[in-house]
Amino acid sequence: MLNLRFSQRALRFNFSARTSRGALAEHAAWYLHLADDTLPDVEGIGEAAPLAGLSPDYGPDFPKVIAGLCERFNAGALTAFTAADAPAFVGLGLPALTFALETAALDLARGGRHELYSNAFSRGEAALPINGLVWMGDAAFMREQIQQKLVAGYSCLKLKIGGLDFVTELSLLAEIRAVAPPERLTLRVDANGAFAPAEALAKLAQLAAFDIHSIEQPIAAGQAAALAALCRTSPIPIALDEELIGVTKPAQQAALLDAVRPAYIVLKPTLLGGHAATRQWIALAEARGIGWWITSALESNVGLNAVAQLTGEYDVRGFAQGLGTGQLYHNNLAAPLHISGGALRYAPEGTWETPG
Repeated sequence: MLNLRFSQRALRFNFSARTSRGALAEHAAWYLHLADDTLPDVEGIGEAAPLAGLSPDYGPDFPKVIAGLCERFNAGALTAFTAADAPAFVGLGLPALTFALETAALDLARGGRHELYSNAFSRGEAALPINGLVWMGDAAFMREQIQQKLVAGYSCLKLKIGGLDFVTELSLLAEIRAVAPPERLTLRVDANGAFAPAEALAKLAQLAAFDIHSIEQPIAAGQAAALAALCRTSPIPIALDEELIGVTKPAQQAALLDAVRPAYIVLKPTLLGGHAATRQWIALAEARGIGWWITSALESNVGLNAVAQLTGEYDVRGFAQGLGTGQLYHNNLAAPLHISGGALRYAPEGTWETPG
């Protein structure tokens, strides 16, 4: 019989991680452990790490929700369970938990070795290009991060903006371009919805002077008409991020993409409902000529590995993904994931620390 249990870890940031929604010092990660009585010492592990202010399943009742899921699973006396069963079993509205159960099922099916897919990345044969993430903070802190990323050899940087005054943020972009022209460095920015619709176009015009590749979610989600108008007139390609959260039905997803016509969509499996849900968004975007990239959402290395191996199912050569969050925590789970030369690499023969 199959059985399901959970464990939890409080992930502690190496710094105060600021976004336009506030600062983070700690992030709770929950792990689902899926086991088969006929396979002793083998577990499939998946991570649910819902984000405050973003994840539909975040809240004070989440510990009860995850405990209830395990009780319901174990009461079913299941002898077979696949990743494809996870979305229906968990139910709508719990994307992080669906992602965790899908991941655990994929892991168990392949022997509990954290190898969810067989692709060049998971076999350690190819790396995934990633953007260097520069967090909000005072100007000195952001300058320090930028210099570190440039020295580390990143060819794409992503800056969180909207937390400082706009003049300071423009000054930082000017400093970057003074030492790293567009042919050397791709620049992305993420406003996390910080701009008011009335001011957004004027700010985008000023940002455009720095050859910005794209801006994620310039205005807050839920303003589709204003966002569509901005996508038509913006001098910088716009990427949807938070706008995708909670839009789960294919017809609704297609309608959103058709109405807004963004240049890109940013896909976070933890927020969108897992592996299958992310693949669904990709198919809809590609059918419309809309670009995309996949990003982690502050998970520990268990979740990051799952997101990265899913990304490895696609040909993303030369296009940076958002998978550089594994170095955020000083108590992350040890894993054979490492970054070098602006790319994420996996060593399948490496050692994993098991949660719980």
